[in-house]
Order: sequence, then structure tokens, then C-alpha cells
Amino acid sequence: MKRNLLAATVAIGILTLTGCNKEKEPELTSSIQQASYGIGLNMGQSLAQDGLNELDIDALTLGMQDALSGTEARVNEKDIIAAFGQLQAELEEQASQAGEANQQAGVDYLAENAKRDGVVTTESGLQYEVVESGDAEGAQPDASDVVSVHYEGKLIDGTVFDSSLQRGEPIDLPVAQVIPGWVEALQLMRVGDKWKVTIPSELAYGPASPSPLIPPNSVLVFDMQLLGIQGQE
Repeated sequence: MKRNLLAATVAIGILTLTGCNKEKEPELTSSIQQASYGIGLNMGQSLAQDGLNELDIDALTLGMQDALSGTEARVNEKDIIAAFGQLQAELEEQASQAGEANQQAGVDYLAENAKRDGVVTTESGLQYEVVESGDAEGAQPDASDVVSVHYEGKLIDGTVFDSSLQRGEPIDLPVAQVIPGWVEALQLMRVGDKWKVTIPSELAYGPASPSPLIPPNSVLVFDMQLLGIQGQE
């Protein structure tokens, strides 16, 4: 019962907000207004991450109003399905074009980065630069180990997509269960090492990105520090 009441209250709040005069923004002072705004904000962020930031906001709002108020749909199901299909095709085409552009940009970046002093390119194409060395006799992890790492991951344009440094705590992870570029790099590092590791897309996520923050075929750049190996002092 409480859940149904909450759903109804949220629905009323959304209807109130979407029905407001567009020239006058709601004050967002009451809890239902703030919750309604939060729902809209989360939906918008999710849609933007999926590449849907060019949706018609007026039509989107109208659809929400009709659904929440129980009004009969203004567009029939057949046309909606066809529209979804067209939108999906457009998004796939955009992703394909972006992937091709990223692939060439990555090739160019790797070629230039390989020329920098101190950059080592392995047989696989992985590139690394030693920023700070740990003990020369320090332990090196095997594929079966679990390691503790601090890192910050960036795209080649400098955009940070993930960072344990920003979160303020390192991550423990099995060496064998990360992307191939990390698997290789970690087994080359010694405890205490800080490296800048540049990973070709084929050693990262390739065309199938796990996150909207990482475009298809992206070369990834990581600042990595190997802090320790589980079970070892």
C-alpha cells in the first residue's frame, strides 16, 4: 500500500511539473518537487549516456503525462515500434562512424606516443613509461594473483573515465580477470612501481565498450601504481 501511495504521489508531482508553464520554472522546494526533479535528472543522464540527448523534450514530456494520467496513447503501437527501429538504426550508424574515427585517432596517437623518450612498446603493442620505480627486487604478480592497485584511466583527449585516486581508495582485483592490456602490464610491474600505460583498443574493449564514457575502439591511458600482492607482505 505504501509503495502504491508513493508511486501515485510521484506521478502527481511529475504531472504537476510537466504541466507547468514552460516560461516559469518550478521552485523545486517541496520534497515531491525535488524527488520529481531527481527522477527526471536520472532519466536525462541515462538517456544522454545512451546517445539520446537530441530527443524531443516536448514529445517526451507529453508521453509521460499521458502514461501517468492514463490518457490514451496519441501514437499507435505500430508507428512507435517503427520509430524505435529507425532511431536504433541511426544510433548504430553514429556509433559505427565514431568507432572508425576513434580507431584512426588511436593509431595516430600510439604512433606519436611511441616516439617519446622513455616509452617502451611491447610485442603486443602495449606501451608503458616508468614514472617511479619500486624495489628492484620487488615481487611481480602472476596471472593467478590478486593485486592492490591505484589508477586513473583517461581517453587520449585527457577525459577521465574512472579513477581510484579520485575515490580515495585503491582497488583489489584478480590479474587474470581484467582487460588484456592490464593483464600484461601488471605482470611486468613490481610492487611499488608507478607506470603510465597506454593500451591499444584491441587490448582494451575494442568496438564493444562497457560504458558510454568509453567510445568504441578507444585507446586508453592509465596512470597505475602497483601497491601490493594479496598474501605477500
